[in-house]
Amino acid sequence: MPKKKNFPLRIDSELFAIIERWAQDEFRSVNSHIEYLLREAAKKSGRLKKDEK
Repeated sequence: MPKKKNFPLRIDSELFAIIERWAQDEFRSVNSHIEYLLREAAKKSGRLKKDEK
C-alpha cells in the first residue's frame, strides 16, 4: 500500500459541513471521503487510470 501523505487542509466551514454529512451517508470518515472524491475527480479527468489505487 502506498504511503499516505499528511498535510493541513483549510476548507470553508459550510463546505466541510456538507462533506461531513455526505461522508456519514456513505459510512466513511471525512478524511476518507475527501480522498475518495479527489480520486474520483482524478480518474474522471484522465489523470489517474481507473484501476490504479
